[in-house]
Amino acid sequence: MTDPSDAVEADRALKSKHRAMWALGDYPALASRLIPELGTVLTRACGVKGGQRVLDVAAGSGNAAIPAAQAGAHVVASDLTPELLETGRQLAGEAGVSLEWREADAEALPFGDGVFDTVMSCVGVMFAPHHQAAADELVRVCRPGGTIGLINWTPQGFIGQMFATMKPFAPPPPPGAQPPPLWGTEDHVRKLLGDRVTDVAARTRTVRVDRFGRPEEFREFFKACYGPTIAVYKHLADQPEQVAALDEELAALADRNLGEDGMEWEYLLVTARRAGRPGTGPE
Repeated sequence: MTDPSDAVEADRALKSKHRAMWALGDYPALASRLIPELGTVLTRACGVKGGQRVLDVAAGSGNAAIPAAQAGAHVVASDLTPELLETGRQLAGEAGVSLEWREADAEALPFGDGVFDTVMSCVGVMFAPHHQAAADELVRVCRPGGTIGLINWTPQGFIGQMFATMKPFAPPPPPGAQPPPLWGTEDHVRKLLGDRVTDVAARTRTVRVDRFGRPEEFREFFKACYGPTIAVYKHLADQPEQVAALDEELAALADRNLGEDGMEWEYLLVTARRAGRPGTGPE
């Protein structure tokens, strides 16, 4: 029989590894330079407005939390990685908005049941390793009648393809961990949320990324800024042939997707309403 304390320690170690991975490089630079509009897209899709209580889960440096605060909502931005939250505080100050920043595990949120009008995540919660646990928390902290909104990269889109490209070069995932791009499939999200939500709307969209003129520019930017990519290269540090092979495959991936107007990165936008009669949750 497995000792429960061993499972707790294994989960603690896994979350520590995730926290460290997202502190690598400069994810805030990537979010602000490549996909700044996604947070606003999600905020508008959720219908965020003044006076609402909003939670941004796996908020990073506030790509969605800051637009929600600019809309007049009372916002809590939660993330596992304190370095990202610190950058978010600085960006919020520059934007002239005030919100709360909380270090938190998406699979064990430190908030009461039903305390938020809107619970959202912009390419964030999809990276929590245990999808059902994370989905359960999204639902739990949303009030009955409240909104849950998600933007996730799709498996078939560019970022999903990038993770598939890196997978053979990466260490094996820990037991029970699921691939992040699964969150970009409507069926998977519907199964995770189940009958605890109603009015599910799922739309596949794209965001244009026009920063890169050559495939190598994409590769080098991600090697410098994106934690998951940096972590794979660190894993290969003493295997120069593998490093060269991954270099080649990432450049080839970008070359296949790079057009005259840049790249189109596909994502799934999902909104849903927490089941139950509005006003029955705790105040």
